[in-house]
Amino acid sequence: MRDNGGVTVYRDEGIVLRTQKLGEADRIITVLTRRTGKIRAVAKGVRKTRSKFGARLEPFTHVDLQLYERRSLDMITQAETLRPYGEPLVADYPRYTAGVAMLEAAEKLVGEEREPSLRQFLLLVGGLRTLCERTHEPRLVLDAFMLRSLSVAGWAPALDECARCGGRAGIRGFAVAAGGAICLACRVPGSATPAPETFTLMLALLRGEWDVADASQDRNRVECSGLVAAYLQWHLEHGIRSLRHVERSKSEVPPTGAAPQRGQAAGTAP
Repeated sequence: MRDNGGVTVYRDEGIVLRTQKLGEADRIITVLTRRTGKIRAVAKGVRKTRSKFGARLEPFTHVDLQLYERRSLDMITQAETLRPYGEPLVADYPRYTAGVAMLEAAEKLVGEEREPSLRQFLLLVGGLRTLCERTHEPRLVLDAFMLRSLSVAGWAPALDECARCGGRAGIRGFAVAAGGAICLACRVPGSATPAPETFTLMLALLRGEWDVADASQDRNRVECSGLVAAYLQWHLEHGIRSLRHVERSKSEVPPTGAAPQRGQAAGTAP
């Protein structure tokens, strides 16, 4: 960071999360950066057809930015594309919708602006890169991203021990409000009753054990997705709107007895 005649100029790299129209030709760009954290900055004239960096400031793009600080929103003065993750995603609807949900979840999990969030940034870059590589089913990649992001935020669910008593025997349910897996003795009304294989899948996604995750059954993936979405939205205290568009299996059914999210009606989570 340097001072240039009273104007503080700085550089950072980041993933574009969202854009908003501003005036006739400008946009407000929300970016999760490597060093600064989440920032919102103005890109002047970016909506004009002759804009020199309009296409570089679209969601999913990994960019290197030069900005200068202002009293309200910072100003983007340079933008160079490092990797356009959006290009391989827009032609694949399931991967595109999973990516959109990643961007929204990342924005909401990093609550405060200008608070360094390096681990969340690296998780997002890794998640988008994995989606583009097409090596794993997109919903598995999304669920892995959300589980790991929750862990980074300090909200990792209990999966191999009871969230209430810490015991490892007799795990029989999953209670969102209780913090994850619960044993038979600690079971509370409204708990979900996922299959043991679903807990195995969730642990595999959290730990990056892709051989186990890729070998999982469809029904267990469906249960996993419902539980992860419900758990995430409970802690955020509001929904992830883009989850409704995520491609789901034709055989999908809600997890048995799944608890509703805080502030939402039952059945709204995927």
